[in-house]
Amino acid sequence: MPPSGHPDSYYVATANAMPEHPALRGSVYADVCVIGGGFTGVSTALHLAERNFDVVLLEAARIGAGASGRSGGQVHSGQRKGVLALERAFGEARARLLWQLAEEAKATVRQRIERHAIACDLRPGVLTAAHKPGDATALERTAEHLAERYDYPHARYVSRGEIAEMLGSRRYFGGLLDRGACHLHPLNYTLGLADAALAAGARLFEHTRAVRIEPTRPPIVTTEHGRIEARYVVLAMNGYLGRLVPELAGWIMPINNFMVATAPLGEAAARALIRDDVAVADSKFVLDYYRLSSDRRLLFGGGETYGPRFPSDIKTLVRRHMLRVFPQLADVAIDYGWGGTLAITRTRLPHFARLAPEVFVAHGYSGQGIALATLAGKLIAEAIAGTAERFDVMADLGLEPFPGGTVLRRPALIAGMLYYGLRDRL
Repeated sequence: MPPSGHPDSYYVATANAMPEHPALRGSVYADVCVIGGGFTGVSTALHLAERNFDVVLLEAARIGAGASGRSGGQVHSGQRKGVLALERAFGEARARLLWQLAEEAKATVRQRIERHAIACDLRPGVLTAAHKPGDATALERTAEHLAERYDYPHARYVSRGEIAEMLGSRRYFGGLLDRGACHLHPLNYTLGLADAALAAGARLFEHTRAVRIEPTRPPIVTTEHGRIEARYVVLAMNGYLGRLVPELAGWIMPINNFMVATAPLGEAAARALIRDDVAVADSKFVLDYYRLSSDRRLLFGGGETYGPRFPSDIKTLVRRHMLRVFPQLADVAIDYGWGGTLAITRTRLPHFARLAPEVFVAHGYSGQGIALATLAGKLIAEAIAGTAERFDVMADLGLEPFPGGTVLRRPALIAGMLYYGLRDRL
């Protein structure tokens, strides 16, 4: 991260007020210590503070400086795996329960935005675009299944001809348009939740890195210049977990994803790219995703790396992906390019767990974190307050750590990504 904590991104350039929070100095006591100032952390702090818990939140850089303030801003329906895959894995009853929790996640995002008057450019609609003919068939089946078995009327299949009218690209074979999904400015959403948590009584500390968690009862969190003794600890660092909790690291794999923002296109040119102002994500394994900003730029995400460093020229890396979809943008300037680190799991379902009776974790959203991480904060607050049934549903998804732990997970993932990347291109 740069010293400021935030990259030179379009989101930072268009952020609402970003108040500085103090660094922690000395010893403090709290009911709950939340480590991480992204979606999971600020949602947890907010939901707990509203239940009258004394909450301390620690952020190593700035609120929203990690993936939460850098993401594509897409709020999808469901879990990271589709309902048909979940039914095969868990049976229809459990798949339906996971769907209902994900629907609650979206509703919670909307409710928080309305309740706290968060200005974050919330707009409806996410279009999943089929990269192959077989993907189009699968999306058509999904739309039918959601309508018939899940009573979900907001998703419909889009034919190859119609998607060519909706997007300024001939690349796709069909799609699924979900008007129940939405997209937003992720940094402003995160900042809005943090403001609400502060107003509810949570104490927020920035530039305060947790360096050790003592396995005492109650736990003690040590920082560079202080310590927190708390009844409970919540780990909400996702791809920025680092080495803080070694036994947890093997459950997730940090990967880097990248975005650009073009120069403003104007209304007509922007609508020629995305007619209905929906967010778009394709069906590739290493996907492209994009949407229009409120000032009519194209925000385009594409490309991944798996090491600790970012490319030296992010704009050029992502431009290549963008021009495969929209070659007509060859002469359009790129004003911003940035990257972020997210965490994936082996199954792409999130990892919820209790490492001890007093230590909760939720991470590994695998690129679908806005709604699910907001929900995670709600479920963690419920569990700490004494009602853990819904948290336990998410904690019982049969996840396993990456084979070989942190030593072999990266080479294994790179090999897998190369394989699936080749399948995407064939």
